[in-house]
Amino acid sequence: MNTYIALLRGINVGGHNKIKMAELKSALLSVGFESVTTYIQSGNIIFKDISEDIDMLEEKMHKTIQDTFGLDVPVLVIRDSLLQEILNNNPFAERLKNNEIEDKKMYFMLLCNAPDEAATLELHNLSFDPEEFKITPYVIYLFAANGYGKTKLHNNFFERKLKCQATTRNLKTLNKLLELSLLMD
Repeated sequence: MNTYIALLRGINVGGHNKIKMAELKSALLSVGFESVTTYIQSGNIIFKDISEDIDMLEEKMHKTIQDTFGLDVPVLVIRDSLLQEILNNNPFAERLKNNEIEDKKMYFMLLCNAPDEAATLELHNLSFDPEEFKITPYVIYLFAANGYGKTKLHNNFFERKLKCQATTRNLKTLNKLLELSLLMD
């Protein structure tokens, strides 16, 4: 049995795409996902499944949400091991550890597909001081110096520039998701 984390994009944000987590959990259990746990109201799900096919799991979850709630919500499923790798490879980790930057200003944009290479190079050559970011094939690490609510380097900006879908979570949320996933192992 494999442990996965599903991240839904745009759930319960600004009064849009409202889904009660208890109802979501019930719907997912009814179609065969196992040990379903949700975390906060923004579409974070930890679950187990025997399948190794992440695309199939994403499609199954997407269809369940569409059929049950009438919402067309992007779903990103990752293994708990990939989440651990993403957190371990955070290029801002040392600065966070030394309290040079605030952990509440650390964000992760998890990518649904690899970003456009030319656009990635172009963005890395630009300065958005005091904002800092690093783009990888799976995630964009973002230090939003003035807070995520004020940054111009938000999810939609990167999606447009890199031609890929993404969903954003803060450091606290990803740490909690990893902790909950490890409790399932």
